[in-house]
Amino acid sequence: MAESVLRPAAEVLFRDELDALAAADTHPKPRGFRLSPRMIRTFILGSGEAKLPRPGGAGEIAVTQKFFGDDALVERAIVTLASPRALLLVGEPGTAKSMLSELLAAAATGTSLLTVQGSAATTEDQIKYTWNYALLLAKGPVREALVPSPLFAAMREGRIARFEELTRCPVEVQDSLVGILSDKVLRVPELEGEDGILFARAGFNLIATANARDRGVNEMSAALRRRFNFESVRPIRDPRVEMALVEREVQTQLAAAGASVPVPQDAVELVVTTFQELRAGRSREGVHLDRPEAPLSTAEAIATLHAAALHAHYYGTGRLGAEEVASHLAGAATLDAAEDTAKLERYVETVVRDRAARHGGPWGALLEAWRKIGRER
Repeated sequence: MAESVLRPAAEVLFRDELDALAAADTHPKPRGFRLSPRMIRTFILGSGEAKLPRPGGAGEIAVTQKFFGDDALVERAIVTLASPRALLLVGEPGTAKSMLSELLAAAATGTSLLTVQGSAATTEDQIKYTWNYALLLAKGPVREALVPSPLFAAMREGRIARFEELTRCPVEVQDSLVGILSDKVLRVPELEGEDGILFARAGFNLIATANARDRGVNEMSAALRRRFNFESVRPIRDPRVEMALVEREVQTQLAAAGASVPVPQDAVELVVTTFQELRAGRSREGVHLDRPEAPLSTAEAIATLHAAALHAHYYGTGRLGAEEVASHLAGAATLDAAEDTAKLERYVETVVRDRAARHGGPWGALLEAWRKIGRER
């Protein structure tokens, strides 16, 4: 099944690793957790050179690193989930907040699918529960007519629920979480007696994510903020780490698409260096740059190179070159604001032009390809 869907859940995609970690786990576990905090950390950050025996004795398996960034942040996040506090991951778009929340939920309580997607249209019913109205009309308010939300199911089963883009929801909808996170109880006034009270089982907690660019849209109330531990997820700063991650992910996505396109190191370096410098507002030579509104995150670097490689596969020579890179860099720069194209053009005509004059090579090819695209517009 994992091979026939576009994106399997983490607990499906990494089932072998999770099984091997569970079989080897001798460390203390919080109540309701499938793995100990030590093994959850290993699942997310990898086992390095060490390998674990596969359950059943069928060889060994290495646990791959899945999150690249602040290792201490991962540890703090795991400890938070073992405490009464919920976890809120805050950061710029594309910094892997959602991926980290998925990995944490899958490793800690076995599923990452109990997810509420926050938006301006999210209602309190979608957070708590709703009704099967045909059964409600036929039988009245009975337990079998209740349709549980992902949060309801997580409380009932002792799992970790996920809430994506919490601050996109109206404040009054956000605040429906206050009582649940405080008392670990969800009340259903329509039902009588014990059927109307759901007590969360051991293992229940909540991971929410929030986009740093949404601050001021729907600010969280002080009461709700006190129910969370906040962790900031920042972009990868080490260019070598980011390049290795981008290359790995692009190759994985191309293999899944059946596109056998080589991804040259030069192309990876061009995109990652461009994104890192524009994010920082400064080139490595010390040139001041206008920072774009577009996030130009690691996720965007992966998407840009993947699209450029597919372009080469379907329309080009089958080899990823500067022309495809330049074309899709332009697309990435105009995600959020038209003014970003001008900022990218200034970067090309200052930083890239200077490097092309000094070093030639891939920077010279990128400059030539960019100018060719400009002439064709």
